[in-house]
Amino acid sequence: MRLQKFIAECGIASRRNAEKMIESGRVRVNGELVDYMGCIIDPECDTVEVDGRVIKTESKKYYIMLHKPKNHVTTVSDDLGRPTVMHLVQDINARIYPVGRLDFDTSGLLIMTNDGNFANILTHPKHVVNKTYIARVDRPLSEDEIEKLQKGIDLDGVKTAPAKVENIKRPQKGYEVKITIHEGRNRQVRRMLDAVGANVMSLKRISVGSLTLGNLPEGKWRRLSDAEINKLRGKSK
Repeated sequence: MRLQKFIAECGIASRRNAEKMIESGRVRVNGELVDYMGCIIDPECDTVEVDGRVIKTESKKYYIMLHKPKNHVTTVSDDLGRPTVMHLVQDINARIYPVGRLDFDTSGLLIMTNDGNFANILTHPKHVVNKTYIARVDRPLSEDEIEKLQKGIDLDGVKTAPAKVENIKRPQKGYEVKITIHEGRNRQVRRMLDAVGANVMSLKRISVGSLTLGNLPEGKWRRLSDAEINKLRGKSK
């Protein structure tokens, strides 16, 4: 088994993040540092350590959906002492971790699991998994601005993939925009809207693939049903 796959199956991180752990020198196999890709291990015979701790596969897999509040970081720990999403799911008796990220000041749907293969399906670029957000902005977007967003916006010299964008008329809540993307670049939705001159006052993710946030209260979580898990495994949009 590839080393990064084993780390993911142990519930330490997604496969992509496991690769980063290996490259940064945080992983040892049978006491020897491994900081390159391509290492094959035998889970029955080899001892793998991450950050000095021996890891083993989790027998039970957990799949949950959290309604992430603002002002929480989407990491297992934070060097700056900020609250992490882990504080909201302490009653899970397993090493779960967030699938992908939501910015510190963004709320909404966050999937957490200890199944590395499942996380890889939802985060690897080769898998197209749509994510939908509601942005509260200072004004409605013009048709020209919507068209620009839909065709793709240049961010740091790289054009974003086509998006689905529409104004939402909600007089009681101000101006809102619904935007669907399948990439996961840093602060992408905020930067896309900023590129067309729209000021984002709040941002909330309401769906990932076939999974929708629904009426789950902010700060609360629930387990995913088998049907929801299977749909996500099929990368249903």
